[in-house]
Amino acid sequence: MALEMKVPSPGESITEVEIAQWLVEDGDYVEKDQAIAEVDSDKATLELPAEASGIITLKAEEGDAVAVGAVVCLIDTDAPKPGGGDKAKSAEEEVKEDRKEAAKAESEKAEAKAETPSKSSTPAQQQDKTYATGSPSPAAKKILDEKGIDSKSVTGSGRNGRITKDDAVQAKASMGTPGTGKRGEDRKKMSMLRRKVAERLVSAKNETAMLTTFNEVDMSAIFSLRKQYKDEFKNKHGVGLGFMSFFTLAVVRALELYPDVNSMIDGDYQIKYDYKDISIAVSGPKGLMVPVMRNVENLGFRGVEDEVKRLAIRARDGKITVDEMTGGTFTISNGGVFGSMLSTPIINPPQSGILGMHNIVERPVAIDGHVEIRPIMYVALSYDHRVIDGRESVGFLVAVKEALENPQELLMDNDVKRALEL
Repeated sequence: MALEMKVPSPGESITEVEIAQWLVEDGDYVEKDQAIAEVDSDKATLELPAEASGIITLKAEEGDAVAVGAVVCLIDTDAPKPGGGDKAKSAEEEVKEDRKEAAKAESEKAEAKAETPSKSSTPAQQQDKTYATGSPSPAAKKILDEKGIDSKSVTGSGRNGRITKDDAVQAKASMGTPGTGKRGEDRKKMSMLRRKVAERLVSAKNETAMLTTFNEVDMSAIFSLRKQYKDEFKNKHGVGLGFMSFFTLAVVRALELYPDVNSMIDGDYQIKYDYKDISIAVSGPKGLMVPVMRNVENLGFRGVEDEVKRLAIRARDGKITVDEMTGGTFTISNGGVFGSMLSTPIINPPQSGILGMHNIVERPVAIDGHVEIRPIMYVALSYDHRVIDGRESVGFLVAVKEALENPQELLMDNDVKRALEL
C-alpha cells in the first residue's frame, strides 16, 4: 500500500513551506519516525518524519514551495526491507553503476585519443597546432602568469601572432582587464525563512517612524559582581552568570517605568501589555532567529540565564518551534558577540522598541574630575516614533543605564546572594 505523506501545518497562518533539503534519496528504505526532510516555513525550519516504514518515492524537489496539506512523497509500506543492511544494493542500482563506469571509461578513452597526435600528421603540421595564433611561448607564459596578465589581452609580434618573451616583458596589465585569479560566483536561492526576515526588515523600515537614541554604560559594577559570584553561581545552578540576565532585568524595570515602550500599534489603537515577553535575537544555522522568553517579570537571574541557554541551544540545533518565536513585546539584540561597536538595530514588528547591545571596550572616562579607564558599552534603542515620544525613549534608555551601573541597588534590592539564589 502506498502511503501519501502530506505537509503538516507548522503553525497558525502558515499556508506554504519550502523543501529545504531531502535527507533521503528516491527509492531508499525509510524507518517510521526517521527524519526524511527539512522544510522551511517563514518562521522556522522543521524536520519532517516518516509516517511509516517502507520504500520512499519523492514527489517534490529541493527548493520547491509546496502548500500545507500537499503530498510530498509516497511510502510503499508493503515493500520488504532490503537485506544486508545499508550496504546492500538492488540489481537496478548495480546496473546503473555499471553503466556509469562504462560511460566513464569511454569518455577517458575518447579524451586520450583526442590528445594523441595523429601519426599521419607531419612535424610541420604538429608545430602549427602547437604554435597556434596568439599563443604565448613557454617563457612568455611564465612572465604573463607572474604579472597576472591574460594572454588574450596581449598582441604577439612573433610568427602567426605568437607572443614572444619580449612581448610579455613589455606587456602591462589593464586596470579593466580581469586577472588570472578566480572570478567565479555562486547563485543560491535564499531559504523561505531568510526571505521572510528580509521582507519583515524592509517592512519595518518602510512602515514605521523608526528613530534611534544612544547612550553608554559603565560596566564596572557588573564586572565586579560577575568576578565575585560567577563561579559560585555556576556551581549552584549549572549555568553561567552572563550579561544577558543583567540587561534583561534592567529592561523589565525600564518597561515598568515607561509602559509605552512595551506596546504596539494596531490600526488606530495602541495596545499596551501588562506582561513582558522579551525576544532575544540569536544567530542560527538558517539565519537570524528571535525566540521569546515569556513573562520575564516573574524571572530572576537564574531563570533568565536558564531560558537564554535553552532557547539558544534549540536555535543552534534547528529545533526551535514556531510557537517559541511567536509574540514578544520587546526585543534585545546583542551584536557585541560579533565585535560590533555601535549599530542601529531594526525594530522587530509589530513591536515598538528594540535594545541593541555592543562590545565592551576599555575607554578613558572622566570620574569625579579624574580620567580613569573603564569598561564601556555603547547601547542603542530603536523605537517607533508614532507611539513613543523622545521623552519616553530617552528616559527608557537612561533607566536601563542606571540599572546596569548600579545593579546591586536597582536590580538586586541590595541583597546579592538572595537575588542570585546563592
